[in-house]
Amino acid sequence: MTDQNRPRPEGKPWIMGIHAYVPGKATGADGRTLVKLSANENSLGSSEAALAARKSLTRAAGYPDPDSRQLRAAIGALHGIDPARIVCGTGSDELLNLAAQGFAGPGDEVLFSRFSFAVYDIAARRCGATPVEAPDRDYANDVDALLTAVTERTRVVFLANPNNPTGTYLPRSEVERLHAGLPSDVLFVLDQAYAEYLAPGNEDGGIELAAHHDNVLVTRTFSKIYGLAGERIGWATGAPQLVDVLNRIRGPFNVTTSGQAAALAALGDQDFVARSRDHNAAELARFTAAIEALGNHGLRAVPSKANFLLVLFEGELTAAQALEAIGEAGYAVRHLPGQGLPHALRITIGKSEDMDAIAEALRKLVEQGA
Repeated sequence: MTDQNRPRPEGKPWIMGIHAYVPGKATGADGRTLVKLSANENSLGSSEAALAARKSLTRAAGYPDPDSRQLRAAIGALHGIDPARIVCGTGSDELLNLAAQGFAGPGDEVLFSRFSFAVYDIAARRCGATPVEAPDRDYANDVDALLTAVTERTRVVFLANPNNPTGTYLPRSEVERLHAGLPSDVLFVLDQAYAEYLAPGNEDGGIELAAHHDNVLVTRTFSKIYGLAGERIGWATGAPQLVDVLNRIRGPFNVTTSGQAAALAALGDQDFVARSRDHNAAELARFTAAIEALGNHGLRAVPSKANFLLVLFEGELTAAQALEAIGEAGYAVRHLPGQGLPHALRITIGKSEDMDAIAEALRKLVEQGA
């Protein structure tokens, strides 16, 4: 066969089945810059200590520490984890993908709940595995449905807790029940991207599970409450053999020097974390009440433990109409028809004035239709 007759390179079929991740928008249909409440970023910004640490760097020519040793030591000290059981990544997204890649492949299944983080489906398809969605229970993870969906082909189970994009939360007893029901050769990945928003004492016990079992991997990120989404830093903890697998296939210099410095400083500023948690709790409660006050117009708030609220539009007012009105008010929020939620908007908790403005825009909209 001559070069002219050879076919062009084609992507693997499992890769071509991926629908690329769609990030939250920050502009309106007319190109206006909007207040971005579509990506669950920290509305208080970043710790001043973290920003100062980034600015203090004077050399960028050298490669970063490939093992993020200082950062892992600080994470370990804060959470009571042996640093040898921690691996850092380019956001927790990299680690979620590596978990699927390291433990699943063609012929295997990767299981997660309907209305889960979009990256789980991508991570499964990326390694040639089959993504499997278990039914939800009123937009929340359903332990019984997940366990029923486990087959001999299941190799990885993803659970986001609190869940994205719904904000729902499974208590420690349910997380432990799910883990106990899984075969020992199935990797249980507990995605705790929003864990720092939980009130102290309400943790789901995932870190303890990872410390005592060989098939539990917990992932966290600096993108949410720490306000370092632009630096792309995440971490995971689990048994040594799990960390070893991820270290074998992660990028060799995957966390930048500035990212390591910023994250290290952010860990040392737990006052900022506490302020962010308190602000979120107060504004989430206020905004949830505002949505519930519109319940007779078909609006419903899914109970959230994260830094966002999923608002359902179950009456005459549609999510698309609400999205347009909120955009006209100057705000970008997340419409998720691609995730089976055409009737919902995920709204990040912003500053007090932001939440008041969005609530007022929704009130005016329902009054016009009344």
